[in-house]
Amino acid sequence: MPITRRAALAGACMLPGLRPAFAQAARWQAATGFAEGNYHTRNLRSFIDAVAAETQGAVQVQLHANGSLMPQPQIKRGVQTGQAQIGEILLAAYGNEDPFFEADAVPGLVRNLEDARRLANVQAPFIEARLARQGLMLLYLAPWPQVAITANQNLTDPAQLRGLRIRSYSPISSRLASLLGAQPTLIVAPEVPQAFAAGLIQAQLTTAPVAADTAVWDYSRFFIKAAIATSKNAVFVNRRAFESLPEAQRNAVLAAATAAGERGWRLAAEAEAEAEARMAARGVQVVEAPAVVVEAIRAAGHTMIEDWATRAGADGRRMLDQYRAAQG
Repeated sequence: MPITRRAALAGACMLPGLRPAFAQAARWQAATGFAEGNYHTRNLRSFIDAVAAETQGAVQVQLHANGSLMPQPQIKRGVQTGQAQIGEILLAAYGNEDPFFEADAVPGLVRNLEDARRLANVQAPFIEARLARQGLMLLYLAPWPQVAITANQNLTDPAQLRGLRIRSYSPISSRLASLLGAQPTLIVAPEVPQAFAAGLIQAQLTTAPVAADTAVWDYSRFFIKAAIATSKNAVFVNRRAFESLPEAQRNAVLAAATAAGERGWRLAAEAEAEAEARMAARGVQVVEAPAVVVEAIRAAGHTMIEDWATRAGADGRRMLDQYRAAQG
């Protein structure tokens, strides 16, 4: 587990008046596909600022938001190859690479932030092990609010989903759309408004902050809350770059990551409420999905949970057992 800031600095503060010495300077790049104003990006920037402060400016990280350094699908590979030292990704978007990256996005497995936190606690060691094999080190996980649906019509019957051209954001969300009879198209968030304008999609699976960040009021009249899933972002660092830092700098990075991980859970709840209010103020109707729609989604989810466990193998079953035990 990441050590505390007190422990990180303890060795350098043993003598009165002695400040920690950060002899080695590092100039890193951080890449994220999310907008500058998104709470995940703001959290990442706060983490970066904390690293600079705790290392007395010896570790400086330049943040590139909204896919400006590289598109989101390329970020993980970009950090592996050293094009950037820190990256942030939506874990579920990498589900084709490894089923553990999409566990939290399986419909019906996680229904609220409390469930999401329990799952994160048991999921993290499996994620860490997989990233380590690829030359990466997990810094922190941070959740999204629940996935919902935006559309120009209120979806009150599962039959309305059949044939609907719907934006998905990951392989597993595409699978859900297909099970519901919709026609999924995988589209990254910045391209959603154009996809609606061009008629490529008629609805989308998304969260309240992403919907608000992409001015959902310009292309959808309804934001339909259906308790679909609660996904997470992962922020990670190139292990070789991290290990090249002196110990005091590594400890400072870990302490800042611990704080960012904790902050992310609070920001998710705040961002959901703020985004829903912003949408409502611009004329979007924020509504709860009727029970019949929620039940159709959960029925698909039961199938997908078993499918996921089969693909994830023994580790998957072990993680599910740990998660269900944590639920009590």
